[in-house]
Amino acid sequence: MKIYISSLLFLLITCFEAKAQQEMLLYEGKIPNSKASVDKEKSEINKDGFLILSDVSVPTITAFEPKISKPNHTAVIICPGGAYGILAAGHEGADVAQKLSNLGITAFVLKYRLPNDSIMIDKSIGPLQDAQKAIQMVRENAAKWNIDPAKIGIMGFSAGGHLAASASTHYEKALIDNPKNTSLRPDFSILIYPIISFTDKLAHMGSRDNLIGEKPSEEQIMYYSNELQVTSQTPPAFLVHCTDDSLVPVGNSIAYDRALRQNELSQ
Repeated sequence: MKIYISSLLFLLITCFEAKAQQEMLLYEGKIPNSKASVDKEKSEINKDGFLILSDVSVPTITAFEPKISKPNHTAVIICPGGAYGILAAGHEGADVAQKLSNLGITAFVLKYRLPNDSIMIDKSIGPLQDAQKAIQMVRENAAKWNIDPAKIGIMGFSAGGHLAASASTHYEKALIDNPKNTSLRPDFSILIYPIISFTDKLAHMGSRDNLIGEKPSEEQIMYYSNELQVTSQTPPAFLVHCTDDSLVPVGNSIAYDRALRQNELSQ
């Protein structure tokens, strides 16, 4: 009964807080790279008390604005983790966004599509499309939120860290309509126990399988191994990773750090 009451209170608080935020559809009209399908999205509190979303097919972005919005302040787009199979939307999403907004930063939680052949033409690019669209939307509407368009970062946890790193290394090729030629490059990234590499040695195989399939080509593996995609133009990154991480090898962060340093990028 205590667990039931706690879960109910958490849901009520979450719903109350959601009304105070601004959730927006990521796309106007048809979602690119999508197949006609029924929206089967589910929201639940798991056994550990965390808010989890599954079967996400309609992407949104939710703005958490500071109470006092100073001109030209920083913004961060947050990508929750979940092995590209679920979204840890609470402790790796809304909770973090609320903390950032308390610090005077406008935070945006990205509810990105989870790769699935039944809802996408090419599931491997779906999450990255949504990350690019989020950056585009925030940058093009920076004045609306008093944001400096040159201070828009991206943050990700675990598989969300892979998505944030992918957005940081694959921004030159637009996977979405971009008629204004808006820069899709994040100005910085914050990567928390991120999956960086899809190589056999470092990959979190569940995340790799969910995004590019169980039998990916070598080209796909290399493309989404973001330590191999770093250039001198890659935005600087702040990395956090425990050496005893049993799910995502710390070698992921080390490999990305090494690649950044080789390109003389500060972290």
